[in-house]
Amino acid sequence: MRLRVLWVGKTQEEWVRKGSDEYAGRIRRYLPLEIGEVREEKGASPELMRSREAERLLKNMPKAARLVLLDELGEQYTSAGFAAFLGRERDAGTQELVFAIGGAYGVDETVRSRAHRTIALSTMTFTHQMVRVFLLEQLYRGLTILNNESYHH
Repeated sequence: MRLRVLWVGKTQEEWVRKGSDEYAGRIRRYLPLEIGEVREEKGASPELMRSREAERLLKNMPKAARLVLLDELGEQYTSAGFAAFLGRERDAGTQELVFAIGGAYGVDETVRSRAHRTIALSTMTFTHQMVRVFLLEQLYRGLTILNNESYHH
């Protein structure tokens, strides 16, 4: 199984870039990982921004990939539960699992309707920059759990 993480906007903070790079490297010890940034829309209504960003996200998603959308209203997992989800996808023969993080105003319905699953990392609200590192860390944690390693304790 391959992993792809797509997010809207450039990574602005150096600490976010370093954290993302650190966990991406760790993830790649277990599975191939690609990270993609799509251009953030600016200067339009929230609806138009979501629509244009959705077009860019969908253009970067392989048609056969299974999409997992990150959204504050999504299903919540424990780390062990998230690991189990990753294991089920892997064991079911999923070729590519794409995790998408929308822009500042969320995602358009076209992305939401394409999602195989919608998950929330927390009931709290985080910046879209921080969510990048949190997601990558949880992917890494999930993979270590699946491999019975001691990172998760």
